[in-house]
Amino acid sequence: MARHDDATPQADEEFSPAVEDDRLAERLAAISEEEAEARAAALRAGLEDYELEDEDSALLTEEDHDDDGVPSVPAPPVLAIVGRPNVGKSTLVNRIIRSKQAVVEDVPGVTRDRVSYDAEWNGKEFTIVDTGGWEKDARGLHQRVAEQAEVAVEEADAVVFVVDGLVGATAVDEAVVRMLRRKKKPVLLVANKVDSQAQMAEVYGLWNLGLGEPHPVSALHGTGTGDLLDAAVKAMPETAQHGGLVPLGGPRRVALVGRPNVGKSSLLNKLAGSERVVVDDVAGTTRDPVDELVELGGQSWRFVDTAGIRRRQHMAQGSEYYAMLRTQRALDKAEVAVVLLAVDEPISEQDVRIVQLAVDSGRALVIACNKWDLLEEERRYYLEREIQRDLAHVAWAPRVNVSAQTGWHKDKLAPALETSLTNWEQRISTGRLNAFLGELVAAHPHPVRSGKQPRILFATQPSSRPPRFVLFTTGFLDPGYRRFIVRRLRETFDFSGTPIEVTMRVREKRRRKK
Repeated sequence: MARHDDATPQADEEFSPAVEDDRLAERLAAISEEEAEARAAALRAGLEDYELEDEDSALLTEEDHDDDGVPSVPAPPVLAIVGRPNVGKSTLVNRIIRSKQAVVEDVPGVTRDRVSYDAEWNGKEFTIVDTGGWEKDARGLHQRVAEQAEVAVEEADAVVFVVDGLVGATAVDEAVVRMLRRKKKPVLLVANKVDSQAQMAEVYGLWNLGLGEPHPVSALHGTGTGDLLDAAVKAMPETAQHGGLVPLGGPRRVALVGRPNVGKSSLLNKLAGSERVVVDDVAGTTRDPVDELVELGGQSWRFVDTAGIRRRQHMAQGSEYYAMLRTQRALDKAEVAVVLLAVDEPISEQDVRIVQLAVDSGRALVIACNKWDLLEEERRYYLEREIQRDLAHVAWAPRVNVSAQTGWHKDKLAPALETSLTNWEQRISTGRLNAFLGELVAAHPHPVRSGKQPRILFATQPSSRPPRFVLFTTGFLDPGYRRFIVRRLRETFDFSGTPIEVTMRVREKRRRKK
């Protein structure tokens, strides 16, 4: 099998026909959709003469299958954080969402007093709702804050009730408990600000609230939050009880990746229009990626930044390992990768590895060359040579020249992202795909090897994101010939900005029964 044949340099050179055919697109355009589908149907019927496996039949049955309408998934469960003022609710929320900032986009249609965040723990995704402090018999603004907290509890699937572990239960806390009992939701009682065993005396007294075992935590230092989240995940259902269906997609997800100090933080801050990236210093590790909503090109994008990666002088190898680990995590969450290169320095091995990581992850790709406004003419000459030498295998990726410091050309990122994503999701009909291969192979057949010439029997595109093609053949196609097919696929159907995966299924003809 060949995976991402166009992405990784190979020892075999690409197949080069004796005469390039520049009329392929013209001949293909002359074939009507009806004729193309009829040809494909005949080729598909011809496969019955070959030994097919069960997985072949499943793949051929599912070909060209696209769901109508906008795909949706059930909304993730909701966890509400409530409690009286100044008990550390926001600190706990920030600890759970792994961010030191509470400045994120509100969920549409709710007030700023009730803000939702996406959260995840051990593979379980959920929505966490931060609320203002709840007060008994509140008036004016405080009453509206308390009302919002009650609404949050009403719409939640489970509740975390936070009290000050050093103060113990107060009259207001007991009033909150009565409100929670009326709502009849699973409640996790949290005693916050408990940093040592010596402070546990007040925690034991919280059993009297009748909400079960208190969870001692220190939201500030993270102590006990893991056990709390384990319990929260168990208390929540698989999906939200009041959430309905959520359309897949939303803001397109962009991984902003690159080696340390190429300007990722500066670029993200410039795109966001403010200093939004905060690095969290955690002993012995680097911070997790930051998700940031950015308005660009008239639409919202969710950028996943890995700006927290920093090289440590005394453990360069360890730093690079963590850099790659964080890059992979960002790519796993994204649909398209923007790989940032610093043009004032030579392209490094780590730059090339990060580009290859993005390709191997199957994400759409954009190359952003940072500090272009500072580029001198002599350096530009050598940079182009480096790109041709080290990044030739991703020549299909759109390239945008930017300045993270000044924001120069940042508006050119959006069209590049849209192009890459459009082609990443592109699907070629089975009829058109087989018509293309039929015309291509007729003009440039596979070379004869040891007296044999493998043929392409049938082709299908079972999936996109990235585009994946399966070729049923009578023999193994040379790597150079596969790369030739991929190149012509790109030229004919415009797959710029996306890797292409091509696999083969070599099948033998059925033996005739005597």
